[in-house]
Amino acid sequence: MRRTVLALAVASLLVSPLAGPAAATGPAAGPAAPLPALMADTGGGSQLITAVADAPGATTGKLTWWERRAGHWIPMGTSGARFGAKGLTEGATRQQGTNTTPTGLYALPYAFGIRPAPAGTRMRYRPVRQDSWWCQDNASASYNRWVEPLPGDCAPGESEHLVTYAQQYAYAMVIGFNYTTPVRKRGAGIFLHVNGAGPTAGCVSVPEYAMRRILAWADPRRSPHIAIGTVSGPTAVTRY
Repeated sequence: MRRTVLALAVASLLVSPLAGPAAATGPAAGPAAPLPALMADTGGGSQLITAVADAPGATTGKLTWWERRAGHWIPMGTSGARFGAKGLTEGATRQQGTNTTPTGLYALPYAFGIRPAPAGTRMRYRPVRQDSWWCQDNASASYNRWVEPLPGDCAPGESEHLVTYAQQYAYAMVIGFNYTTPVRKRGAGIFLHVNGAGPTAGCVSVPEYAMRRILAWADPRRSPHIAIGTVSGPTAVTRY
């Protein structure tokens, strides 16, 4: 479900998406445009999460959740974010097992967690049970899907036993990367979840307080999406 969402070249000038478009200097200069206002596609809804790193090789960055109100994008909250241990890479060409976070614009199909849903959660929220797995076996018919129990064609060593990630999957959202029509070996199990001890294996992670706030904020009627990208470097030249 990847889409081209942000062209950074403006009159041959690369512009940082965090800084907004190039602004005039002097007293007539106006405020910088919010990041979603610079994007060609925000998913068609009125809620958006942006996860932005400084460069493709970065493992940390900034996550902001936004709402569109009266024609304007308003930041509702922000936090630090962590990315894959090998940085970020173009989602359309990502390969499984590379420890990279896929850039792109993605839907958020549903949320899940080992702990009960935070008060106010409106997204579909799946409780993690002892037999809850995410199949990442390329040979399985259940590739890149939640399964209960683990089917016979999905090897345990090629999958995630969700309940074993007590900290990371206390609260999480599925990121719709390679999800609607999975491409084998592209990657599976890309989530927005609570921080672990360091960089992720390809997911986006945030502190627990931020994950709880995002779950209480996200409204499926407003079609929330997540856009993942970089401020500078090859990944940011033409797209998220």
